[in-house]
Amino acid sequence: MQLDGADGALDSWARFCALSDELFGGAGDLSAGPRLAPVVADLCARGLAALLRDHFLRSLEGIFRSNAVEKFWQQFHPYCSSSAVERIKFCVHENWPEDVLCRALEDICLEKSYQEKCVLALVHSLQSYEDRTPNRKSKSLDCSSSLMPRYQLMVSSVLLTTLPLSFPEILNVYFKKKLEELNIMMAGSDGNDPFGNHDLFERSNTSAWQSQMDIDGQEPVISESRNLVKNIGKVVRDLRYLGFTSMTEDAYSSAIIWLLKSKVHELAGDDYRIPVLGCVKKWIQAVPLKFLHALLTYLGDSVNNESGSSGLKSPLASRPSSFPGIGVPSEALVRWHMRLEYFAYETLQDLRIGKLFEIIVDYPESSPAIEDLKQCLEYTGQHSKLVDSFISSLRYRLLTAGASTNDILHQYVSTIKALRTIDPTGVFLEAVGEPIRDYLRGRKDTIKCIVTMLTDGSGGNTNGTGNAGDNLLEELNRDAENQENVDYDDHTNIDEKQAWLNAESWEPDPVEADPLKGSRNRRKIDILGLIVSIIGSKDQLVNEYRVMLAEKLLNKSDFDIDSDIRTLELLKIHFGESSMQKCEIMLNDLIDSKRTNSNIKTSLSRTSQIGTGHDVFDATIISSNFWPPIQTEDLTIPVSVDQLLSDYAKRFHQIKTPRKLLWKKNLGTVKLELQFEDRSMQFTVAPVHAAIIMQFQEKPSWTSKTLAAAIGVAVDSLNRRISFWTSKGVLTESVGPDADDHTFTVVDSTSDFSKNSTVNQLCERFQMAEDEGESSVASVEEQLRKEMTVYEKFIIGMLTNFGSMTLDRIHNTLKMFCIAEPSYDKSLQQLQSFLSGLVSDEKLEMRDGSYILRK
Repeated sequence: MQLDGADGALDSWARFCALSDELFGGAGDLSAGPRLAPVVADLCARGLAALLRDHFLRSLEGIFRSNAVEKFWQQFHPYCSSSAVERIKFCVHENWPEDVLCRALEDICLEKSYQEKCVLALVHSLQSYEDRTPNRKSKSLDCSSSLMPRYQLMVSSVLLTTLPLSFPEILNVYFKKKLEELNIMMAGSDGNDPFGNHDLFERSNTSAWQSQMDIDGQEPVISESRNLVKNIGKVVRDLRYLGFTSMTEDAYSSAIIWLLKSKVHELAGDDYRIPVLGCVKKWIQAVPLKFLHALLTYLGDSVNNESGSSGLKSPLASRPSSFPGIGVPSEALVRWHMRLEYFAYETLQDLRIGKLFEIIVDYPESSPAIEDLKQCLEYTGQHSKLVDSFISSLRYRLLTAGASTNDILHQYVSTIKALRTIDPTGVFLEAVGEPIRDYLRGRKDTIKCIVTMLTDGSGGNTNGTGNAGDNLLEELNRDAENQENVDYDDHTNIDEKQAWLNAESWEPDPVEADPLKGSRNRRKIDILGLIVSIIGSKDQLVNEYRVMLAEKLLNKSDFDIDSDIRTLELLKIHFGESSMQKCEIMLNDLIDSKRTNSNIKTSLSRTSQIGTGHDVFDATIISSNFWPPIQTEDLTIPVSVDQLLSDYAKRFHQIKTPRKLLWKKNLGTVKLELQFEDRSMQFTVAPVHAAIIMQFQEKPSWTSKTLAAAIGVAVDSLNRRISFWTSKGVLTESVGPDADDHTFTVVDSTSDFSKNSTVNQLCERFQMAEDEGESSVASVEEQLRKEMTVYEKFIIGMLTNFGSMTLDRIHNTLKMFCIAEPSYDKSLQQLQSFLSGLVSDEKLEMRDGSYILRK
């Protein structure tokens, strides 16, 4: 029907508005739709198509706001207006927010669905007019094709502009609860984790998921998991229908990531002896990926690429040909797989890096955790995070005054082994090891502890409980075996084919690599070489080993040195035979001593001296020129023992003419058996202790001054040594007439000893402390101080002339002018140690890094 003039246009507009109102308020009755066509045609013919379209959409917007949007958001008002504590109570409710969300989505989707039908009625009227228009000029307005998209945009705009700030949080809670429920459901009703057994996982879980997660399956009975995924799919579909596509994907994505992170934390834990990465990857395929496959299939977004021609490439993960129970995955699922695996690698990596200190303490038992970390770092490439975090842990937990040097060295060795597994090139070991090496260089007992670790079978632990993995002797043995193999970097002994293979497998150094150090130096990580680099010079380590070996050999009560010979042979491989020549002579001295003892005893047994005690006497004969300086002390031994020494020396001179023996009477060990009225006691003691107690055979009581004169030692030394016998209950001490001259008496019965038990315990602790400080051989520091004494006058003369000098200047000046014998050949660290001694002796002062004479 067409009318002319303005009255006709007004009448058509009035009828259009009336029919629109009837259509909007029809409560499902769309009978007014067909009657719109002639009215719409008349208005379009008058050029009012855009006007009627805008009016129609504004009317729908007003109705949608009042009838749907306000009611929709009202459902969530109790949660949005509550406090943080009250929101926690909401989340605890079992069916929240599922009931509220599903009901609200159902109501608003019904309203939108009806309005879409109203929009379609107008679209059909517009299309009918356009089809009947001969010249089709009005098609330029394109009202029919843009009406539905504009309506969808209007709905989304209205919802997003009225969106409460807490609605994304509600969606997040919903998806977290649903996915957690799904995960528990798949773990089994008894709460056992099916992924704990890998074989069971492969046999049962995959098939279970195939039957449970196939939403579109034709099975007569729908399982709980299928119902659960279907309900989640309906919520996702409705949210996307309302224009919340991005928000919905963010919500269930964050829920999946949260569930994955929880699973990684659960599997990883604090047990580093079990590999975790494989279980996590299998769990990703068993739960999140199959859930996403089912969800995308339900939403119609999953299309299998049987041909595999999607061309999806990634530098991080190759696209798998198929997933268990899924077949050839779609591009969306492959992207999800890559995303979840990367997050799993990163999460596990961060967990292991955070606990790397504990992992290395437990190495090699924690090797599975190290292997997991290696794979994670290869995938993520975040090695710098490991370096920064581990160095921070070292500074706060290891490199402190409270940590013993032994513990630091053990941790350093374990760190080398662990990081050698993670990074065979040694680039990151350089960065991590530098703070440890710098700190150890400042400790005075570092060299001694390193040598102890080399020679002690317990790895340097005094309690003998060291791990074999921390024993440097084991590393020496391995290095000895490796010397028999062809060197990896010896390119002169490889053929052309192998050279090409090496060239094809070449990889550039990481960007963190030090350009001053070549790749060939990194590929071979020598643990002992790294330990020696702490000291700076192998000569210092060899000297310390020589002192400790001498101390050990002099305190031996037998000639069993097989382990020492084995250690020496291994050290010769690494340090060279010339460096260990003196140590070899020391061991040969013990071998010769054993043979000489046997010969002399055999010779003496054929003479009239049988039964004089030579059969229980053994002598260690050393070549003093090749041994470190021996600590000597005057000692008068009993006549009977002195006679044994004299007879032995005479026979030795006869056999080894013109060599003679010079006895070190204060060195060695003596085995004694003391018999009392009611008991018998056995001891293994030093010669000075034996000399003291043997004097009590002559008389039962001695004063300290008289006894000191009898054995030829100072009174102070006697009082310190005799406390050993008082602590063992053999002697008692009492104050004599002179307060400085105590009296010592033999304890004949046990009852007398119990009276002084408290005093004896104190004396025993004191004697143990004294024994720890005594040594048969001069230490490296004492030898250095003695050798450097000759340069003391040079140093004082330089400081007198120049006033003040830095350490480097003193060192260079000594090297320049002290060229005559003895020439100056000390290191900077040795000079610094000597100057520190002069400062302690108050001969020098140090100000602002320079040394000056003390006034």
